[in-house]
This record gives sequence, C-alpha cells and structure tokens, in this order.
Amino acid sequence: MTLDEKAMQYLEEHIPELAEVAFKQAYWAALARGNSVLMSEQGNLVEIFPSGEKKFIKKLPPSTSAKIGQKIERK
Repeated sequence: MTLDEKAMQYLEEHIPELAEVAFKQAYWAALARGNSVLMSEQGNLVEIFPSGEKKFIKKLPPSTSAKIGQKIERK
C-alpha cells in the first residue's frame, strides 16, 4: 500500500503524539520489569525506582530555547 501526499501529511502531524505515547509506554514497561528510569524533574536529573522512590542524581544545566530552523553550535 502506498500513501498519497495528504495521508502522509496527516500521519506526520501526529508524530509528536505518537512519540509521547511511546515514551510513556517505555517508561512504564521499564518500571514493570523492575528497572529504574532516569527523568528530568524541576531542573534535576532523578532516578525513579519501581517503588516510586526518587533519587537525586545531579542538577541539570538550564535549558536552551530555540526557534524552528535556528542553528545552535555547542562549544
């Protein structure tokens, strides 16, 4: 089956939603297997365990905002 341009654009518009669902699914799957996950929370990197316990790992640098198409070089 081949997609026409309209169908492809419609599906591409939903990529952010699909990505969000995939990340949530991976998060819960990891915890359900007994593994911990790393997450950014209020500017900190924290490790979350299946019990719900959270462990501080480190403070994260401030985020950098960018406009669509803007190029940012890392020093």
